[in-house]
Amino acid sequence: MNALLTPQELAEMLQLNSATVTRKAKKGEIPAIKIGKQFRFDREQIDKWLIQQTVGKPAYILVIDDEPVVGQLFRDSLDKNGCRVTTTLSSLEALELVARQHFDLIFLDLAMPEIDGSELFHRIRKIDKQVPVAIITGYPNSELLVKAKEQGPFIIMIKPITDDDILQAVHTFSRKSNSQ
Repeated sequence: MNALLTPQELAEMLQLNSATVTRKAKKGEIPAIKIGKQFRFDREQIDKWLIQQTVGKPAYILVIDDEPVVGQLFRDSLDKNGCRVTTTLSSLEALELVARQHFDLIFLDLAMPEIDGSELFHRIRKIDKQVPVAIITGYPNSELLVKAKEQGPFIIMIKPITDDDILQAVHTFSRKSNSQ
């Protein structure tokens, strides 16, 4: 069984007052489970609900990483939350995908074999100046990261990455795009 959150735990996660969480649960505005007189919240249902609330439609996400296990982690984390995830192990294929399709968010590994991540980021920006990019790296102090910073704003995710890290990045970008 998935972990159940209390109203206080969910309030902290959502940065809301716990009374607001309880009120929204009573109105059916937040997916909740009633156990006795108390509300509890399934973490997996809340993650899916949050993505639907912040994005409003399925988010199309591209994951560019030469490690198949990383792509699978992103797919496992995001598919169950209603996102449409495309993964590629190839920098060249990534460029073709970005040229053919709009993505709401791109996760990009810096250490790529064909074209390094900072150059790939530069080429992606030539195709789509607005797409949010999250840089994935195991080397936060690398020269590649310094070069990537020249391409514009992005967030950095340090490997190893967890489900929570992935979902937090999607929530962050979807909140920013909704406020623009």
